[in-house]
Amino acid sequence: MAQSNFVDYVKIFCHSGKGGSGSKHFFRSKHNATGGPDGGDGGNGGSIIIRAVPQKWTLLHLKYTKHISAGDGGNGGEQYSTGKTGDNVYIDVPLGTVAKDAETGELMGEVTQAGDEFVLLKGGRGGKGNSFFKSSTMRAPKFAQPGEEGSEKWIILELKVLADVGLVGFPNAGKSTLLSVVSAAKPEIADYPFTTLVPNLGMVQHHGENSFVIADIPGIIEGAHEGKGLGHRFLRHIERNSVLLFMVPCITTRTLSQEYRILLRELEKFNPELLDKPRLLAITKCDLIDEKRQRELHRQLPRNVDSIFISSAIQYNIEELKDKLWLMLNKDDSTSF
Repeated sequence: MAQSNFVDYVKIFCHSGKGGSGSKHFFRSKHNATGGPDGGDGGNGGSIIIRAVPQKWTLLHLKYTKHISAGDGGNGGEQYSTGKTGDNVYIDVPLGTVAKDAETGELMGEVTQAGDEFVLLKGGRGGKGNSFFKSSTMRAPKFAQPGEEGSEKWIILELKVLADVGLVGFPNAGKSTLLSVVSAAKPEIADYPFTTLVPNLGMVQHHGENSFVIADIPGIIEGAHEGKGLGHRFLRHIERNSVLLFMVPCITTRTLSQEYRILLRELEKFNPELLDKPRLLAITKCDLIDEKRQRELHRQLPRNVDSIFISSAIQYNIEELKDKLWLMLNKDDSTSF
């Protein structure tokens, strides 16, 4: 997927359909000049519905769509005829899309599985015709209900990438390189910050038919929870991952524990619930150090998280890493590999 084509945030104005008016008609014919009320009900206005489509990976198709309107309901007619129901409008979005009220920030709904859908804005109800109000005490009502107005609202759609494992690390921690080694994904790789500007997904094959999905997400920086760097664009994608793989290079200006704690703190400030996710720490680029230095670095490791030393360049401990991730994803599954 071209980076310029990845869109994970759009703001659109939505308007559901107005309900049709009820009819105030009375039956008349050459044989019956004083027939009773036979006005039909107005049709309901069309709704705007969010629908999950697995074939979509981005919100690009909505980038230049600023207004979406559903159809109005038709007016009721004679002989108890009900007006036409307004056409619904379906907004097709990728799995993992969240809809929010742009003004209040209120969550309106989300889709996480193929076929999920929810009504974003419901159409107005059609008004009742005069035949509805006929009774023993009111034999010839000369009134009918107007249809309800539709709803209108600015809506924010955000995409949060769905993946089994999310890679968490500073720029140049080796996330893209790891993804290119363990899957068929071909992310851009270079030795400068923010090479990755959009999430990349890769399918990892593990011991035959087993597989899981890894997401390489733009690198975090201190202050990301405040929107610095790629800020919230990065952090919201982490919310959908089942397991978090923290990645810290073996050569750094801080200790390994300090790097890990900074990453952990950014996630906690953005959303404390992220700390409830299973996590693993990978010390990367270990082809750049010898065994003696690796033993020294062991003393810097945080004690409250499992860790592993790896090198994507020379495939060092890559299979062991995949084993650990698979077990974390399937810890309640008795199936072995």
